[in-house]
This record gives sequence, C-alpha cells and structure tokens, in this order.
Amino acid sequence: MDLSPFNVIAIIAIAFLSLTLFLALFEPGLPYKVRTTTTAPLDSPDFLRIIAAVSDAQIHDGIRVDVLTNGEVYYDAELDAIRRASHSINIEAYIFQKGRIALRFVEALVERARAGVQVNIVLDGIGSFATWNSYFQELVAAGGRVEWYHPLRWQMLPRINNRTHREIIVIDGCVGFLGGAGIADHWLTGRGRQPRWRDTMFRVEGPAVNALQSCFAENWIEASGELLTGTDYFPPCLEEGEARAMIVDSTPSAGRATRGRMLFQTLLASAGKSIHITTPYFLPDYSIRQEMIRAITERGVEVRIVAPGKHMDHLLTRRSSRRLFGQLLEAGAQIYEYCPSMIHTKSMVVDGIWSVVGSTNFDNRSFGLNDEVNLAVFDESVAARLEEDFARDVGESLPVSYEDWRQRSILERAHELLGWILERQQ
Repeated sequence: MDLSPFNVIAIIAIAFLSLTLFLALFEPGLPYKVRTTTTAPLDSPDFLRIIAAVSDAQIHDGIRVDVLTNGEVYYDAELDAIRRASHSINIEAYIFQKGRIALRFVEALVERARAGVQVNIVLDGIGSFATWNSYFQELVAAGGRVEWYHPLRWQMLPRINNRTHREIIVIDGCVGFLGGAGIADHWLTGRGRQPRWRDTMFRVEGPAVNALQSCFAENWIEASGELLTGTDYFPPCLEEGEARAMIVDSTPSAGRATRGRMLFQTLLASAGKSIHITTPYFLPDYSIRQEMIRAITERGVEVRIVAPGKHMDHLLTRRSSRRLFGQLLEAGAQIYEYCPSMIHTKSMVVDGIWSVVGSTNFDNRSFGLNDEVNLAVFDESVAARLEEDFARDVGESLPVSYEDWRQRSILERAHELLGWILERQQ
C-alpha cells in the first residue's frame, strides 16, 4: 500500500492520541512512601516545621475556623458575608449551577457590584458548563467579572483534564470560605427524590486568608490574564482566634506530585492514635492503602472511614471504591457507608489534633489532576467539632464487614471491572 504524506501524518496522530488515552487510563500512579530517620510528635514544634516545609505553606497563628454543617447553614453564612463586603468579593467554583440558590447569590453579588465592590468569579469550564454567560448578564452590567477556567477551546486541549475543583469565597481579603460545596440546589433542597447532600464548609478569619486569596489569584490570572494585587485584595488581617493553620494550594505539576498529596501522605504516616476520614469519592491508590495498613498493623492506629452509600451520585465510582475495601478491612480498618443522602464532606482528623478540610477527595483526580485547596488546622477544639459531625455520620451509616465485602455479587464485581479501567479518571 502506497501511503501519502497525509496518511502517514494521520496514522501518527491516531497512534499518539491512542497512546495518550492509554496512559490516561493505565499509567501507574506516582508512588509515595514516607522515609523518616526521626519521629516527631504531631503536637511538637518540629512536626509543625516539617509539615509546613513539606506542604510549601506557612503556619499562621491567630486563626478562627467555624465549621458550617450542611447547606442551610453555610449558604446563609456565605450570603451574609457577601452582603457585608465593602471592597472585594472573589469566588472560585467547580460547580455554579442555575437554580434557586444560585439566583440568590447572583442577586447579592449584583447589589454589591452596584455599590462599587469589586466582584470577580472564576468558574470551571466543565463543572459549570451548563451555566452560560447570559446567566451573569446583570452582574457583568453592574461591573462584575466572570471568567472561565480551561473552557472548551482548541488551545485548551492539552489541559482539558486539569480542572479547578476548588470551592472558594474570599470577602475583603480577610474572611474566607472553603470546603466541598459549590453553589447548586442539591446542596440545599435536594433534587427530585434525592434528599439534599450532606456537606460541610469552613469559614476562616485571620492572617491565613491572605494565602487563600493567593490561591484564588493563581487561577484568576490563568482565566483572565489579570494579576490581583493591592491592599483591597491583600489587606493586613488581624488575629481572630486561637487556632494555628495553613492553606495548602495544590496544583498538579508535570511530575504529577502535588503539595496536597504530600500533606495527606505525611499525616497518614505520622498518625499515632487515630485517622478519621470522611470523603465522597474514596479511591485510594496503592501508596495510600499501604500507608493506612502500616498505621493499623505497625502502630495500632484506629482507621475509620465514612464513604457514600446507596445515594452516591456516581454508581460506577461507588463500585470502583468498594473494590478497594478488601485489604483495608482485612487489616482492621472500619468502613461505613452513609445512608440518609449523598455525603460530600471532605475531611480528615488525625490524632484528635490535626484536621485537613477542603476540596480534596481521596482519588487520583484530586491528588494528581485537579487544582485543589485545603485548610490544615492544628487545634484540638476544631478537631473535636469535626469529630462530633463524624460520630453523627457514623451513627447514620452502615458498617461494611470483611465478610460482607467478600460476598459481593457477580454483577457488582463485573461492574467493578469497568470501574477499574476508568479508575484514574473518576
């Protein structure tokens, strides 16, 4: 067969795209193993210095952290803060979905923009795909700005798999919100026959908010080409509470490592008493599973995990998640499936003193593909408040035993096989 130059180029292009797809699905995850020559207690100055260095983040003193449980609480708190804004409002969201709660946000933002407040919004080009520019027409007319992160354009194809999964609101540079919830009705009133999602957001005040603003500024310049500076965006923030905390800005590098993953892996490897995890998408890779197993078998750490039950929004992801339960259950981990609704809270509490909350799921997308942001808090009272929610969620969940897991149906196991193929993209 005589191949023309065009056909040769076409064959090369198809081969390249096929290889790219294969690597996206089957490329081995980056192995993480913590090597330590000395151990430092989690409440020691040495550990604080180490965790800050590993995470490339600054420990801030005088931080106030409020745990806002469920949409009826955090949406009211966010809207109240927006209505009080005097200089700037910055919002970054993976999901901003048209509906009743979104309309309340738009109305509040329009009012503040008309009052002269700078309103800047970054929305993910896929996560908020169905919310068009026309939805923000009144806000833009009032002076607000709405930009899209990695929209569906040809020049964005090399970055199409990198999304901003962050959910951030920063008011006047000194009041911030972050967590797992975007802006959509299913977080407040439910959708159809599905009850409203169980989720948690966190209000942060104090010097750490400057770092949260910096996280927003990183993706604002990518989306808009504009660099945010000045005291309206980065004012001096007074100490507001007793907690010590750091903002960990996690963006995937060409080498696939992220600061967020390094934070989680270090804390898992350092736990001495307990690891309590709540996550909507529990797809831990080999390195995380081994770290948890070592914590249980070598140090006697209690590992408890709350994951979604029958109300999970993606059945295939639930099947993929359950496929990975076996080794952990056999080692002694306790896994619970939440019953009342879809659970979307993303939190980890270690030894009752360290809490990590934010947008990161226990999956490859969060640890290696998406832009994420987490708040790591060194404070017993914040940890105790999260443990209250954790205990309540466990009480509304069904435990999964190793024997139950082994008796999964053939249909479920077949579904898991498809989930395994797509696991790195879930």
